[in-house]
Amino acid sequence: MSTENVAIVNFRTKGIALVLTGAVLWGISGTVAQYLFHQKGFSSEWLVVTRLLLSGIILLVLSYKNEKQRVWGVWIDRQDRISIVVFGILGMLGVQYTFFSAIHHGNAATATVLQYLAPVLITCYLSVKFRRMPKAIESAAVILAIIGTFLLATQGSIDSLAISGWALTWGLLSAVALAFYTLQPLKLLAKWGSTIVVGWAMLIGGVSFSFIHPPWEFVGEWSLSSYLGVIFVVLFGTIIAFYCYLECMRYISASEASLLACVEPLSAAFLAVVWLRVSFGLAEWIGTLCIITTIIILSMKKDTVITKKEETSLM
Repeated sequence: MSTENVAIVNFRTKGIALVLTGAVLWGISGTVAQYLFHQKGFSSEWLVVTRLLLSGIILLVLSYKNEKQRVWGVWIDRQDRISIVVFGILGMLGVQYTFFSAIHHGNAATATVLQYLAPVLITCYLSVKFRRMPKAIESAAVILAIIGTFLLATQGSIDSLAISGWALTWGLLSAVALAFYTLQPLKLLAKWGSTIVVGWAMLIGGVSFSFIHPPWEFVGEWSLSSYLGVIFVVLFGTIIAFYCYLECMRYISASEASLLACVEPLSAAFLAVVWLRVSFGLAEWIGTLCIITTIIILSMKKDTVITKKEETSLM
C-alpha cells in the first residue's frame, strides 16, 4: 500500500473512531438523562438549558486560550453570524430539546432509535436536492424504516400506541432536528472548526432557551448519583460527544457520519434494558433492527452517500 493510500486510510479511520466515540457517549447520556427524569424528578427543560450553557462556556473558554482571535472572528461576517445563530437555535437547541423531551415522555431506547430516522430524512433530502431518481433499494430502505417506526410505536398492534403520543412526536421531531444539525453547519465547520462552532452554538441555544426556562428554576432530587449524572451528561454526553460527532465530518462525509452513528441506538437500548429495566419486547427489538438495517442498507449503497463535492455545494 502506498504512502498516500495509508494516509487516506488513517484519515478515514480517525473520522470513524470519532463518530463511534461520540455516538456511544451520546447513547449512554440518553440513558443517564432518563434516570434523572424518571427516578430523580428532573425536568427536561432544566437539563437542556443547563447542559447547553455550561458546555458552551467551557468550550469557548478552551477555544479562547488557544485561538483568541478566531473565537470572536465568527461574528465578523454577516453570513457567518446568521448561520451560527440559526445553528445554535434550530440545530443545537433543537436536537437537544426534542431528544430529551422524547426521553422524558418515553424512554431513552425508543427516543434514540426514533432519532436515528435522520439518515433516511437526509437521504430523501439529498435525492431531491441533487435530483437523484430513488433506486429500488432506497425505496425499500424507507419502507423498512416506516415498519420499524410502526413496531416501536405500537408493538405491532394497530389498535393503540405502545408509547405516548408525545414520546412519538418528540422522537420524530428529534430525527428532523438531527438531520438539520448534520447538514446545516458544514460551511461553519470548514471555516472555524468544531470547538468554536459547537461552543457558540451551545451558548446561543442555552441563552435563547433561558428566556423560556431559566436555569435557576430547578425541580428534582439532588443526591450523589444526581450530581454524577449531570456531570456525565454535560462533560461526556455533551462536550465530548458533540465535539467528536462534528469533528469527524472533517474526515468523512455528513451522511457517513450519520450512518456510522447508528451504534448510538444500540448502546442506548442495551443500557436502558439492562440498567433501567425498560420493557423492550420482541416487537420493539424488531423495530430497532429494521431502522438499523435501513441505515446499513443506505451506507452500503454508494450513490446514496453524499460526497465531499456535493457537500461543498450545500455550503
